[in-house]
Amino acid sequence: MQQYLQNKKGLVQSVFDQVYDQYDLMNDFMSLGIHRLWKKNLLNMMNPSSKKSLIDVACGTGDIAKLFLNNINKSSYVTCVDPNKHMIKKCKEKLNENKNLNWIVASAEKLPIDDNSYDFYTISFGLRNTKNLNKALSEAFRVLKPGGRFLCLEFSKIENSGLNFVYKNYSKLIPSLGKLIVGEKEPYEYLVKSIDNFVNQEELIDLMKKNNFKKCTYRNLSGGIVSIHSGWKI
Repeated sequence: MQQYLQNKKGLVQSVFDQVYDQYDLMNDFMSLGIHRLWKKNLLNMMNPSSKKSLIDVACGTGDIAKLFLNNINKSSYVTCVDPNKHMIKKCKEKLNENKNLNWIVASAEKLPIDDNSYDFYTISFGLRNTKNLNKALSEAFRVLKPGGRFLCLEFSKIENSGLNFVYKNYSKLIPSLGKLIVGEKEPYEYLVKSIDNFVNQEELIDLMKKNNFKKCTYRNLSGGIVSIHSGWKI
């Protein structure tokens, strides 16, 4: 499934080239810090045990990898993947004290990873930025071990009309907030448009099933502002 905005030549790369240096700060401002709780919810759903391996795709500055390693006392192995080399650099800086990590610059649609390699695959606020959802999900399935689990944290569709009204009006302020904090407005105009255009919760479940995932479920957080989708490779 092609995504229109993301297929504009160089658009997503340009967006993250502009915002990487203030990425964490802007996430805190935009979500009022709640993105950290959403990510902790993802780790709680995962409930990893020691010696399990993780590939974190669209890793950004490494929040999920850090939570994962802290959760299992750094006794496992993590591969952080992001298409933006600046993001990978920030991720390395954040996690440089850990020895059991490696970093790869690559897209979610084409992972330079062997089949059946990881126990967990996570993608946090990154599936929305891929050019082709089916290719990204197919690659996620391929690199997971049999019995492995896919977890996606992503902006979703709000079910309550009152909350949706408030959220839509708040979203209109985000580009101006980006201009104030980062000095750039355009990346956050893209952010708002990409959220609006992304598939809903049930549509993503259908795409996961089409790409062979089983026991597919989702959990809404904050009234559906975001959701966590889960699927298994069986």
